[in-house]
Amino acid sequence: MKPLYWLLAVLATLPSPIVHATAAAEATPLTVMSFNVRTPADKQPGRRWEDRRDAMAAVITQARPQAVGTQELTARQAVDLLARLPDYRWFGQGRRGSGDDDEHMGVFYDTRALQVVASGDFWLSDTPDVPASISWGNIFPRMVTWALFERRADHRRFYLFNTHLPYRTQDEPARVRGAQLLLSRLQALPAEIPVVVTGDFNTEPGSDTWNTLTATLQDARAQAAKVEGGANTFHDFSGHADRRIDWILLRGFHAERFATIEARPDGRLPSDHFPVLAVLRFPPAAAAAAVSPAASSAR
Repeated sequence: MKPLYWLLAVLATLPSPIVHATAAAEATPLTVMSFNVRTPADKQPGRRWEDRRDAMAAVITQARPQAVGTQELTARQAVDLLARLPDYRWFGQGRRGSGDDDEHMGVFYDTRALQVVASGDFWLSDTPDVPASISWGNIFPRMVTWALFERRADHRRFYLFNTHLPYRTQDEPARVRGAQLLLSRLQALPAEIPVVVTGDFNTEPGSDTWNTLTATLQDARAQAAKVEGGANTFHDFSGHADRRIDWILLRGFHAERFATIEARPDGRLPSDHFPVLAVLRFPPAAAAAAVSPAASSAR
């Protein structure tokens, strides 16, 4: 997996055979969402997946993100969402490396706007290319699902990395190790291709994990000139969030707008987290990248 990962990073930098008249600075913005969907484990009315799935699809439909990084997603939930979001597809591997019943870091994308040039997964452990590997005292496998996307309209490319860090208070050292591993993967990517990181980081701004990540990446909420909604995102189905643990982080992009979406379609909370949304401007220097050999099989 690792040699392929680095090969795809190189392919992303090849010169394009296509000449685009539109300057990079004039490119239309990219809209990205991070959404912890909550597993279908709950049995209480209002929290059951069957009670929430229409509301979740409605939130995504109204926000119209081109890409959505989800956390806690099962394949069953993905099927239900795709039935309600016909213009989207998704990809991702279960955190245990096989089977559909466990959690995925599933990434949805609008096929009208984007195609996937390359994608993959790695685990936040001492052996990141070993599926389901666990290190650093984690009690569950923790992982990242990533993709190199290309916009259909102008062939501009970007990377999206999506993750979910461990949740216990004592897991902060493990979260830091995971953040360091994620950054090491980003550092190996072409510097001219912008990157967006979505995730439930299970820790708040000011923590060691946040400090580690924001030493290199920009917090989209902090950067955006226009911010809508409250700062906090986790509410445990109360509707009153008390922790900002869902973030969108950037390299190369500039956030024009950021929103915490607190909508309740038909009075239903879609999840125990509020999703967050960022409207991103491509950097002026991010000229359209090549259509690499991998693009011939793009999804």
